[in-house]
Amino acid sequence: MADQGAPSTAELNGRPATPAELQALALTGYGHFTTMLVEDGRVRGLPLHLERLARDCRTVFEAELDPARVRELARRVVPAEGAAVVRVTVFDPALDIGTIGRPAEPQLLVTARPAGGPAPLPPLRVRSVRYRRELPAVKSVGLFGSLWHRREAQRAGFDDVLFVDGERGISEGGTWNIGFVRGRKVVWPEAEHLVGTTMELLQGLYPCRSERVGVAEAAGFEAAFATNAAIGVRAVGALDGLVLPAEHPVIGELRALYTALPGDRL
Repeated sequence: MADQGAPSTAELNGRPATPAELQALALTGYGHFTTMLVEDGRVRGLPLHLERLARDCRTVFEAELDPARVRELARRVVPAEGAAVVRVTVFDPALDIGTIGRPAEPQLLVTARPAGGPAPLPPLRVRSVRYRRELPAVKSVGLFGSLWHRREAQRAGFDDVLFVDGERGISEGGTWNIGFVRGRKVVWPEAEHLVGTTMELLQGLYPCRSERVGVAEAAGFEAAFATNAAIGVRAVGALDGLVLPAEHPVIGELRALYTALPGDRL
């Protein structure tokens, strides 16, 4: 899971944001974002994060975004040493529900919070649910559906939720991608989903393929894992009633390969 906990730092265009400026996110909730793990001033897959922000800005606002400006503002809120989770949210405080069709002037809200410890997190226990996010290829701030399903899963004793389509084909987790292990290869589900930066980096590091994976077929794999920028690689230990290994050599290799990436200077 990602984006847990309240941010310790928040700036809008390089200065403290006012409540009036932030109320557009609370009352309208129209925008997009990316979340990065910054370690000693470096980010794994930084170009992918910047490309995502620029691409989504064109889709959501029909506007161009300056990657250099994003880096400049993100550097302001991170420590020179140590780790922090940084979220860059793009929205227009001047837009509201009634004026959403006006030409947009996207602004940059940058928040930062301390990152968790380096130890691997315990395996996720997930429940499958039929759900499709609006515009799956966009990392939008409209998370109500995802969070509602996550809440229902947690109240039922699970850690998180895994989305499936109308034919029970697996697509993605609430805020993460899922991969499966077969032999010495990784299988990524072939369905509508957000291509995460961690997933994309791993695709270039380890033999993999994409294929349609149904919930019923999950039992035929040796292991499963979740990925996103905040958690890296985390084992999935249970899917509905199916118990999966808490660890697997391939998951260990993926985690080691990802951790060893030097990252790009923010």
